[in-house]
Amino acid sequence: MKFTTNTIFFKRIAIIISLAIVSLILWNTYMFFQNFKQEERSKMEIFGAAIKEFATNQNLDDSFYIEGMIIENNINIPSILVDENGKISSWQNLDSIKAKEPEYLKAQLEKMKNENNPIVINLSNDKTNKVYYRDSDLLNRLTYYPLALILILFLFLSVIYLFYNSNKIAETNKLWTGMAKETAHQIGTPLSSLLGWIAILKMEKVDDKYVEEIEKDVHRLNTIANRFSKIGSVPELKKQDIVEITKTAYDYLESRSSKQITFSFSSSEKELFANINTELFGWVIENLIKNAIDAMLGKGELKLAIETKQQKVKIIITDTGKGMPKKLFKQIFKPGFTTKKRGWGLGLSLSKRIVEDYHKGKIFVQKSEIGKGTTFQILLNKA
Repeated sequence: MKFTTNTIFFKRIAIIISLAIVSLILWNTYMFFQNFKQEERSKMEIFGAAIKEFATNQNLDDSFYIEGMIIENNINIPSILVDENGKISSWQNLDSIKAKEPEYLKAQLEKMKNENNPIVINLSNDKTNKVYYRDSDLLNRLTYYPLALILILFLFLSVIYLFYNSNKIAETNKLWTGMAKETAHQIGTPLSSLLGWIAILKMEKVDDKYVEEIEKDVHRLNTIANRFSKIGSVPELKKQDIVEITKTAYDYLESRSSKQITFSFSSSEKELFANINTELFGWVIENLIKNAIDAMLGKGELKLAIETKQQKVKIIITDTGKGMPKKLFKQIFKPGFTTKKRGWGLGLSLSKRIVEDYHKGKIFVQKSEIGKGTTFQILLNKA
């Protein structure tokens, strides 16, 4: 509980710090933008003053040369000079080719009017000219600067989150693996004791039918222990008869299920071989059959069919249960997802990992219809 509380606290602190950094970036960029904009305004005022002096001063002195230099050195800020009648007299820093078209100059002028207040030039003959201008390309590019910084910050935080999340998942997987192996180890002790009791029962001439059933359940516990011991390690695959292994798992659950469920098993061939791990593959079949039984609420029809096509073995399990919508076909294989009131949502996700990661096969929902049932299919490569 303390660890969870600390984690939530640190997450909140990280979010607050991130928001503070983003706010600081935006504020500093805004202030920089405004200062830069004011600086361009000052340059245009000097530019306007130079035009005024250039128009009114008829003496070719040093100031005339300086004013000309000011006008010529305005190479960044697009501007248009308008006379007292509103006609365009000259322009600077616009596209020289497009500027030959009057419509282009009019459009640029309207844009400048909407963007900045004009620089008013009062000439000696009581005439007034105006210099309209818009922000330079450099200033416009600066508007995207905070977005770039925020994107970099977002990517940086995403990398941190993914790193933290992957570490957390790795720790969780390690914990589950350790628990599974410890469970297998703990089951081993009573198993040894049960084998001893079975031997005593045989010596006491107990009915063989009872002893056989106990032996089946002990064998079942031993199989479960072997399955748990293999979690977290790469299983050994051997060439095995798919039909025999599937039928063994099928028979075990049929004998221990409700008599109101009709079971049927069929195979296109007596033997079909594939490279599999017996304990883990049997686990997959049992998970699918158990899910089918749960979906039918203990009453219905379950069919298991094994078919072959070219180099593939198909195992098809069909039930007449409650079915599911198509949007859940992939979601049901995600760890933790379950439609049951009680359940951890690990059966199908574990089955998918066993089939696809360990056996290089495929497992998927072939079809399902609400109120009519579901069909699962497993595809494996022939040996």
